[in-house]
Amino acid sequence: MDRIRLLSATTADRIAAGEVVERPAAAVKELVENALDAGAQRIAVSLEGGGISRILVIDDGHGMGPADLALCVERHATSKLPEEAALFRIATLGFRGEALPSIGAVARLSITSRTPEGEAWRIEVEGGVKHPPRPASGAPGTRIELRDLFFATPARRKFLKSPATESGHALEAVKRLALAWPEVAFQMEVEGRIALNLAPSDREGRLAALLGPDFAGAAVAISGEWPDLRLEGLAALPTLTRATAAEQHLVVNRRPVRDPLLRAALRVAYRDLIAPMRHPVAALFLELPPELVDVNVHPMKTELRFRDAAQVRGALISALRRGLAVGAGESAADDAAPAPAAPGMRDWQVPGWRPPTNGFAPGQRFANPGFYDSRPSGFAETLTPPPGPGPHQPSLHLPRAPGPAAGPEHPLLAPAPLDEIAEGPLGRPLAQLMETYILAEAPDGGLILVDQHAAHERLTHEAFKAQLVDGGVRSQPLLLPAVVELPALQAARLLEQAETLASLGLEIEDFGGGALLVRALPALLGNPDPAPLLRDLAAELAEWEETTALERRLDAAVARLACHGSIRAGRRLGPAEMAALLRQMEATPRANTCSHGRPTWLRFGKSEFEKLFGRK
Repeated sequence: MDRIRLLSATTADRIAAGEVVERPAAAVKELVENALDAGAQRIAVSLEGGGISRILVIDDGHGMGPADLALCVERHATSKLPEEAALFRIATLGFRGEALPSIGAVARLSITSRTPEGEAWRIEVEGGVKHPPRPASGAPGTRIELRDLFFATPARRKFLKSPATESGHALEAVKRLALAWPEVAFQMEVEGRIALNLAPSDREGRLAALLGPDFAGAAVAISGEWPDLRLEGLAALPTLTRATAAEQHLVVNRRPVRDPLLRAALRVAYRDLIAPMRHPVAALFLELPPELVDVNVHPMKTELRFRDAAQVRGALISALRRGLAVGAGESAADDAAPAPAAPGMRDWQVPGWRPPTNGFAPGQRFANPGFYDSRPSGFAETLTPPPGPGPHQPSLHLPRAPGPAAGPEHPLLAPAPLDEIAEGPLGRPLAQLMETYILAEAPDGGLILVDQHAAHERLTHEAFKAQLVDGGVRSQPLLLPAVVELPALQAARLLEQAETLASLGLEIEDFGGGALLVRALPALLGNPDPAPLLRDLAAELAEWEETTALERRLDAAVARLACHGSIRAGRRLGPAEMAALLRQMEATPRANTCSHGRPTWLRFGKSEFEKLFGRK
């Protein structure tokens, strides 16, 4: 008995629809893409019941006559591939000819369309059953109404979320397309209320409208041009991150994508700028010849395959690193554009933070006592601190007369005389707090608070990287080689990577029995104790896999060395050293965050103090 049989066309369509139309947002995306391919300049979307009950998409595109209307609901019928060879140079958003028949197979579909010079016609499809076109009334363009999504496949309908959740996904899909097509007007209505209303604009205007002032105030321009590749867009400074990658907007040839290669390039570019488990925010637009990118990879067309993936990845990383290579304080004088919060920061820590509208009542305790770190728990409740230098009170060091600071001078802190140091965006140093933070006054009177260790860590990190690019980190031979005792496994790990460590200026040898002989240290580190450095490097090596790329190993090792080579909390600095640190921060790329992604400085402007004291 024969066991194999052909499925009916209706069943095959419903199976295929599971790949193309997985939820209402997918149907909305396909319909809006069709409108854009039809040359629409205005697109209106309306949802009811999260798109499960009803989806309506109206456009003013070129429309269809009765013959095209009858064909558009047939599988693999499309106007976007004039010849088979065009499959390898796709220049439209749609091309498969699957969206409308897939939607018609699982819902009740009605399409009314009219060309500029013709009459309106309508066709209806219900659960895969097609009716012939008939005359109708309507404006030029196309009106597509979809009702009772998945009524023909009720099992799939059970997997949908609440109407609010489904509406949110559909809104995001429309926003991503609107970002890629700024010259087109978009309006979206959800449950009778306007959720999106965008007039035609340019790219900058559309980015501001969709991504908001937080992004605009913390973003830098990214651009680059290579043979067969052009890149433009905006990327947020490392001070603005998110818990997910949802706000990474990547557009290739005007197609919004969630491509793994592009997202990986973003992660690499921000790798030593943001904290682990945080994600950068960016809107990047790539243009390349259609024949160099394959969009026929994923049913949802959200992933791509580049002919020269390495070139695209390298170009994106280099452009991002170049754009993000800004010194600290470039926006310090702009009180109207506050720097957003870094991960783990609270509202009061954010430069430009605005306190609650009701302000603080006299004597009320701050909601975030961590601001006072080492002060007694009731300090904020008193107008005057208890007399005497109690053991829990902060140390406040006013600038001393110019002269050498306590302890050996660090190689990167070789200040000029204080009166020769010009004032920059981070201002002039006023004091050192708790032997950890530098308090400075910005040119406009705002207060700058700098974490001396985090800031100097970034300076050291960038100095290491610069020397690596120049051919290798300069080492400083030890007058007497140091012997460091380590567990045998840790010593073995370090010896296996001795060549990599030597390129970083750290020269070690086996001394037997788990001991290592340290002959030289990176000159940038000054004169640190090599034992803690080697222990931390061994711990870092334990997390490396055999497949870890050399570049990643070097990045991790440089970050660890930079941490050990930086001035520590508790190191007392003189005014000239503090001023030198501020000026170097302003001139050092990526100095807004340390090597671990934490902020190096915070700003408190006039408006913050006025609100705190009830002056506004």
